Amino acid sequence: MDTNLETKQVQTKKEGELHRSLKARHMNMIAIGGSIGTGLFFASGSAVSTAGPGGAAFAYIVMGILVYFLMTSLGEMATLLPISGSFETYATRFIDPALGFTLGWNYWFCWALCVAAELVAGSLVVKFWFPNTNTTLWSIGFLIILFSLNFLSARAYGEGEYWFASIKVATIIIFLIVGVLMIFGILGGKAPGFANWVLSDGAGKKGPFVGGMIAIVNVFLVAGFSFSGTEIVGLAAGESENPEENVPKAIKTVFWRILLFYMGAIIVIGFLIPFTDPNLLKSGADNIAYSPFTMVFQRSGLAMAASLMNAVILTSVLSCGNSGLYVASRMLYALAKEGKAPKVLAKVNKRGVPVNALYATAIIACSAFFASLIGDGKIYYILYNASGITAFFAWLGIGICHYRFRKAYIAQGRRLEDLKYKAKWYPFGPIMSVILCTIVIFGSNIWIFQAETFSWFDFITNYLCIPVFICLYFGYKKVKKTKIVPLMECNFEYNEHK
Repeated sequence: MDTNLETKQVQTKKEGELHRSLKARHMNMIAIGGSIGTGLFFASGSAVSTAGPGGAAFAYIVMGILVYFLMTSLGEMATLLPISGSFETYATRFIDPALGFTLGWNYWFCWALCVAAELVAGSLVVKFWFPNTNTTLWSIGFLIILFSLNFLSARAYGEGEYWFASIKVATIIIFLIVGVLMIFGILGGKAPGFANWVLSDGAGKKGPFVGGMIAIVNVFLVAGFSFSGTEIVGLAAGESENPEENVPKAIKTVFWRILLFYMGAIIVIGFLIPFTDPNLLKSGADNIAYSPFTMVFQRSGLAMAASLMNAVILTSVLSCGNSGLYVASRMLYALAKEGKAPKVLAKVNKRGVPVNALYATAIIACSAFFASLIGDGKIYYILYNASGITAFFAWLGIGICHYRFRKAYIAQGRRLEDLKYKAKWYPFGPIMSVILCTIVIFGSNIWIFQAETFSWFDFITNYLCIPVFICLYFGYKKVKKTKIVPLMECNFEYNEHK
């Protein structure tokens, strides 16, 4: 029997460590639940409006390819080394401890902000039913629910995520079925044909590609933010019952499902709603009636479309927040175990939950409580932008980690045949991932410089994360005097955080 596998099984419920209690069905839904949320239900409309149905579809396809490469890269590493720190630990072992430090804190910050953003979004969604409600109180209530699920155990988090994600998946499947029936004129009136794909706005913009390549690049960030969360399966591998089987299975099945959901939704929206429809730009957590999903359901004749979609989007928001608390606390725990965060954050209770790391993440999420004081839309906009860009830094790190992982694996005389899961398209996959992530990080917000009036607020909220990331890396490198890890010294031992 594989000695690595024996070690992993013995450590399933080791005192003071995380417990391996997540089943295969949890792993599948964790990946789906983390990546399907407001990005699909809201941002898909603005993507079609910005780049046209063809441009939006192309942007999502490119991002889908990027996610495929990243998922297979992460799968190869996570199957051999199912460690709670995931790509943060891989960066420390295979590249440079400074990069591991930077990726870890960047990712924690990303998801801590995302939790706050989802709490704000949830309180705004509730205003659909209760217009004069206090959004801060709703944010507090949602945080209590999500914190409780995560505090109980990883299994409780996984079970909650399973049902949250199931509602989203069922809704999207129904949406796709209804949309296809409408496209062919079986439901909701006359078949639209390709009319919306070749539509002109009368001002020189014509479908299916609107605004050319610049518009498509602008949509990359929207598409990337929508897909972000698929990498959660890598962190969850550290608490999976059988990572050798569950991780590859989750990666193989989940990616295609997510791509089908996103591409299917974009195509349906592109066929049924013209890119010139001004309502596509009004979609947001505080304007559920203009979600493209709601608009399509209403055109099919479903009278309660807005109310039903509001309920679905609320569960979607809670799902993303639930995942955010989980991965952020696990990343903070991993950083503490490696001495890159205060040791007190590595404390684990008898149920295998890193409680102090969970508390710290929840405190950051409490920033959502100030939403009603600053202004709901403004704070959500800031959090959305910040978490969107930082997610691409994590993906960039995964690509670089896999490239060095495989190089070191071969250099040390190990056989590729011994890998439990082997990523296809190496080295093209990780290299292309790094290139695409770099393009998106620096180029997806060029709209700021194209605006008639330059806004320092937009510039700072969209680009501040870049210099922060660079400063963290070189700052840690200078203080700790770290160096690039030689290929022959890269650590492939399973022992966590060694």
